[in-house]
Amino acid sequence: MKPTRRQFLGTVATTGFAIAARGAGATPRWQVAVIGHTGRGDYGHGLDTMWQKLPETELMAVADADAKGLAAAQKKLNVTRGFADYRKMLAEVKPDIVAIGMRHVDQHRDVALAVAASGARGIYIEKPFCRTPAEADEIVAACEKHNVKLAVAHRNRWHPVLPAIDKLVKDGAIGRLLELRARGKEDTRGGSLDLWVLGSHLLNLINYFGGQPLGCSATVLQAGKPVTRADVKDGAEGIGPLAGNEVHARFDMERGVPAYFDSIAGAGDRAAGFGLQLIGTKGIIDLRVDQDPVAHYLAGNPHRPVKEPRAWQVINSAGVGQPEPVADISKQVMAHLVGGRDLLAAIRENRQPLCGARDGRTTVEMITAVFESHRLQGQRVAFPLTARDNPLTRL
Repeated sequence: MKPTRRQFLGTVATTGFAIAARGAGATPRWQVAVIGHTGRGDYGHGLDTMWQKLPETELMAVADADAKGLAAAQKKLNVTRGFADYRKMLAEVKPDIVAIGMRHVDQHRDVALAVAASGARGIYIEKPFCRTPAEADEIVAACEKHNVKLAVAHRNRWHPVLPAIDKLVKDGAIGRLLELRARGKEDTRGGSLDLWVLGSHLLNLINYFGGQPLGCSATVLQAGKPVTRADVKDGAEGIGPLAGNEVHARFDMERGVPAYFDSIAGAGDRAAGFGLQLIGTKGIIDLRVDQDPVAHYLAGNPHRPVKEPRAWQVINSAGVGQPEPVADISKQVMAHLVGGRDLLAAIRENRQPLCGARDGRTTVEMITAVFESHRLQGQRVAFPLTARDNPLTRL
């Protein structure tokens, strides 16, 4: 069941109720530790500094295997306790919340498992979540065993415009929903790297609007030709075996609407790339990831040319063309403040975050399914995937 607009907006509030929930007065606050790795993914997109902006939390320590990076991080975060070994930090500091910030995904599994077993109550982790469905299975199992709430930093997933879009679709603003169509950023990373690093945001939104994936059929190309074993190399950002500068994928989704993801290296436009469209018989809803405003609505059948001009209208959390009721909402979302508050609320309420570990696993499995289908020459593969590894190792 989808969360309501009220639940979304509840995570946006900037009151100090979270502090009061843990005790009288302004303390104690949630104690936070940050794990990064300078030169190997660093600290993600603000996953270290977000806690300085949340009055409910207090930064206690940082871990970084790079000595110079650690010293710089301590100064930046204004913490006295710094560790070269994150395991030592977890044992000595015993934080409530741990931010796993490094963008190089090959480190995520080991760190997440260590944090889950450490006694921490929450994890906020950079995307991509991990490298394979098998790693995701391990992380999900560990978090559920230890009752640790994990949130994946797909920050647009917490934007309160999403339930407003749900309402527009339900009310028939775009008629019958025909398809979900996403394109990556399509810069020099276009294709498979784009699918992993940026497309993960879009697949997460496809999961939100379309429900669970049921099947996938896909083609992965390198210079216009189907990828072969000879094209497979170690991917950037710790992704592991990777190949292809062009991806075309179709997903059958639980709610009966097909979803598409495409990315071609060099085909993007800074003003138009990296987004998801909900295409219906009477209009289009367009989501531009990490943009402000994030969503627009275009009325009219998208498949019928008309002489009269059609105007795109802004969608915000109050609906189409309405004043935004939440001040600086885009800044709050982009700074991970909404996601951070939701993680704290999830711990208090003993529920899953709006973008939790199972959601992260679904995204990883959708990415992996693209390569599994290509390995089988475009054959449709069903979810859940039987093989839980990286299919390119079996190409």
